[in-house]
Amino acid sequence: MRWKLATALLGFCALTLTPLFAQDKPQPDADGFYPLFDGKTLDGWKVGKNPETFKVEDGVVVVNGKGPAHLFYEGPVNNHDFKNFHLKAVVKTFPKANSGIYFHTTYQEANWPDKGFESQVNATHTDRKKTGGLYNVKDVMDNAPNKDGEWFLYEVIVEGKKVTLKVDGKVTTEWEQPDGWKGPEKMPGRVLDHGTIALQGHDPGSKVLYKSVAIKPLP
Repeated sequence: MRWKLATALLGFCALTLTPLFAQDKPQPDADGFYPLFDGKTLDGWKVGKNPETFKVEDGVVVVNGKGPAHLFYEGPVNNHDFKNFHLKAVVKTFPKANSGIYFHTTYQEANWPDKGFESQVNATHTDRKKTGGLYNVKDVMDNAPNKDGEWFLYEVIVEGKKVTLKVDGKVTTEWEQPDGWKGPEKMPGRVLDHGTIALQGHDPGSKVLYKSVAIKPLP
């Protein structure tokens, strides 16, 4: 009798705990986008040098500290490996800030990532290459499409050899990788491939907020 009761209790626990474990896994929204942040912690993300650059406050990721520093996604969504995808991030810059969203990259302990591309985030930093450009590949020069102190929607879409960047729904960059492309000078890793997402902390004077980052894997 005791054995039957114990078996029944174990079965009940399994049934009740399964939904709880399922809730821990990121779930897509109605449009198929998976959140990469839980809004509370940096669980699922990894940073090497200068980790104090990244923290979560009031439900947003605050990027502000020593640099360079990079926060790499290493969570469960698509096993943190994306080739074709549509990424949406809600971002706010502050005066003289510089940051970026890397894709097709891989974890690196220090320095600027050798692998992957950077979608630039910069409205008023002294670097002339501004938000909405594919850094050192096809840049948006001088005139940023975003303003400091205001939230904006940043989209990165990769389909095959084509990259499209949008700010608040407006296309800022379209670039198609040509045959035989070997990357910019001294950047041989800036070639379309596959990999994870990373956020950049550029320098001590840069403060950028990321309210959300969500991604939809594409065929």
